[in-house]
Amino acid sequence: MPNSRAKGCRGEREWRDFLREHLNCPDARRGQQYAGGPDSPDVLGGIPGTHPEVKRTEKLSLYPAMEQAISDADGTIPYVAHKR
Repeated sequence: MPNSRAKGCRGEREWRDFLREHLNCPDARRGQQYAGGPDSPDVLGGIPGTHPEVKRTEKLSLYPAMEQAISDADGTIPYVAHKR
């Protein structure tokens, strides 16, 4: 697995764990990354009515990340979860 892909997976697992521990989302789990789009968000079962875009990068490009979240949101509220 390439380093950037592994870093992305790690970020998604960290966000899933944060949702479970701090936001009372016990059903939070990673999505099916191979599919892409609104049917496979980075993390499923998180905050109801939202669509997360999880980024784990040193330098976040906020506008492109938010555009990706918006395009995949499909009627839900998009947001970006970021960790450096």
